[in-house]
Amino acid sequence: MRTYVAVTLAALGAVGLVVATVAFTRTSISGNASAQAQTTSTGRAPALVLDLGVRTDPEAVALRRANQLYATGKRRAAARIFERYHSLPAEVGRALAAWPSGTVDRLDRLATRHPNSGLVLLHLGLAQVASGRTQAAQAAWRQALARDPDTQAAVQAESLLNTRFAPGRPPFVPSFGVPASIARLTPPRQFAALARAARGSDVRAKLLYGAGLQRLGQSVSAEREFAAAARLAPSDPEAQVAAAVGRFSKAKPANAFSRLGPLARTFPHAQTVRFHLGELSLWIGLLQEAHRQLTLAYAEDRQSILGKTAKEFLARLAQK
Repeated sequence: MRTYVAVTLAALGAVGLVVATVAFTRTSISGNASAQAQTTSTGRAPALVLDLGVRTDPEAVALRRANQLYATGKRRAAARIFERYHSLPAEVGRALAAWPSGTVDRLDRLATRHPNSGLVLLHLGLAQVASGRTQAAQAAWRQALARDPDTQAAVQAESLLNTRFAPGRPPFVPSFGVPASIARLTPPRQFAALARAARGSDVRAKLLYGAGLQRLGQSVSAEREFAAAARLAPSDPEAQVAAAVGRFSKAKPANAFSRLGPLARTFPHAQTVRFHLGELSLWIGLLQEAHRQLTLAYAEDRQSILGKTAKEFLARLAQK
């Protein structure tokens, strides 16, 4: 299933959203964290997954470098970078870089000072599960999801609590790209431009901005943007599909399917409906249904973004 997720995010590059490439790396890290969360204490350091969005400031660059060092086992080098900064991500990184010396205690103190921080609660759970405290870890992840739902940390916590599903959430994939005037900008400016464009009543602008929010882990904000687009365009299958996909959660996947399924009757030849039915079916492990829906999507238009992505999915399914 993780292979299928990787295919999805790689194909999203064709959409033109620079922010999608940011999410690609984080999803790979999230997959590793999910695998580790299924183990008990092994002596290995817990995963570190810092969410810095599209930030390109010096601290963000440095913390990403420290995260990479940590991931390759160079914790002392990572710690030296974390010690330069006093932000919450740096404090979390510093606590994990000291593993196992006082890591859980430090994160416990951070959680007391920042009880609504999904970032802290996510990593507290990762440290607890690495210490063999599975139930405590699950409690921390549930708190992250409940208290800080509009964050990448919440999406990752949800994945750790539902390891039978693919990591992350299924993304809404627009059938159109970002305007060239926006696509040529740097990631932070591109994201800001998408936000400005979405303030009006342009349905496509709202869908693109919602897709960007979703890929940055801001699922609640993305759902809100998709719902606004759907209200503006009740006869637009793409807007209606986005609103349905935005309702997906691993606790209640039916919230999305109950809206998405009927759209196949309302818009029988809308490629976006079939594609996303296939994608969501993949996410929850319904491989036969995924194959059927993706085949229908591919047949509608083989050369479109969605058609080419459906073909990649089908090729992966054939390898199962």
